[in-house]
Amino acid sequence: MLLLSLFTLMGSARSNKFLRVEGQDIICPDGSKLLIKGTNLGNWLNPEGYMFGFSKVNSPRFINEMLSQLVGPDEAAAFWHDFKDSYITREDISFLAKEGANTLRLPFHYKLFTNEDYMGLADNSNEGFRLVDKVVEWCRAEGLYLILDMHDCPGGQTGDNIDDSYGYPWLITERAPQEQFIAIWKKIARHYRNEPVILGYELMNEALATHFNNDYNRLSHQLDTLYKKAAQAVRAVDRNHIILIGGGNWNSRFEFISEWDYDPNLMFTCHRYGGEPTAEAIRHFTETRERTGRPIFMGEIGHGSIEWQTRFSETMESLNMGYTYWPYKKVDGSCMMGVQRPEGWQRIVDFAEANRDNYKSIREARQNLSQAEAISILRQFLANVRYANCKPQTDYIRSMRLKEE
Repeated sequence: MLLLSLFTLMGSARSNKFLRVEGQDIICPDGSKLLIKGTNLGNWLNPEGYMFGFSKVNSPRFINEMLSQLVGPDEAAAFWHDFKDSYITREDISFLAKEGANTLRLPFHYKLFTNEDYMGLADNSNEGFRLVDKVVEWCRAEGLYLILDMHDCPGGQTGDNIDDSYGYPWLITERAPQEQFIAIWKKIARHYRNEPVILGYELMNEALATHFNNDYNRLSHQLDTLYKKAAQAVRAVDRNHIILIGGGNWNSRFEFISEWDYDPNLMFTCHRYGGEPTAEAIRHFTETRERTGRPIFMGEIGHGSIEWQTRFSETMESLNMGYTYWPYKKVDGSCMMGVQRPEGWQRIVDFAEANRDNYKSIREARQNLSQAEAISILRQFLANVRYANCKPQTDYIRSMRLKEE
């Protein structure tokens, strides 16, 4: 009761500049309701293989290792440095606002806020702030809200390529990564505590892959405890922002969450790919909303047919469930903004998919593509990902129903 009273007092002291949870709705500073509509800036600060056209090489660590084998670590670092400043720019954010988005979800890797080497820059724990601060300013200029999503957590929360982990959700069971996870969120919350552009903090993405269902009860209980600890750490420095909690099994199961009143400004986020685009098909999500009396929003949805996405967007609107489609940009379409593969890109893909299990096989795979040729192709890819060189996927965008009909 003491903790609940403390958070109640904190909630009453919040500035009216910020979005807030009120019952099952998100309320804007002017008192109106916000139905989240937007997209995910995926693949930018958490590279994912399939969005480059890779299949075997599917996590940030594996992609970087492949590039280092192909062109050397210095050139790989140079690629990432340029990638970070090319993939998402002010022009992208302006385009999204023009298309009707009101909210963007920004997935990021925890290493951007540590001294660990990641995406070409080591020993700089402010790199994450350098990049996110730019997006905050662009969103402010365009009137957009921003959700910060720790997609890749210390130790791994998913146990698959999605979290750049070592094949198990060690974050959920080990003390050291939990302490780092909480410390990073406290650092982020302190930095953005007075920033009204930030809608909220999504503590972790898609915890507990279905591979671990044999141990799901134990792991989900530990996950619930970790959520509470992280939320309390955030509140120690930030009373203003919404905290978003995802479900287990790829953000699909919420029955393990037994408490939510420990924070009055907390809501839930779910994910769904495929299935029927009907209200009945996602009743387990709306039942979570009814059970808790808190908002729930669809943080990831997409990669369906135009007809399916249109119907599902209509369904979510009718249910007062906001959504952000995944992803904004990738190769080969099935997104808002398609990236054209440069000439010769298949040669990069072939190297990525080749057997490189030992040093001999790495040398053999590299014989088919010189360093100079590979660097030239990679530089063209960096040019192609820029906003001016991408192709808007008109039908896909229309299916998201971002604009008022």
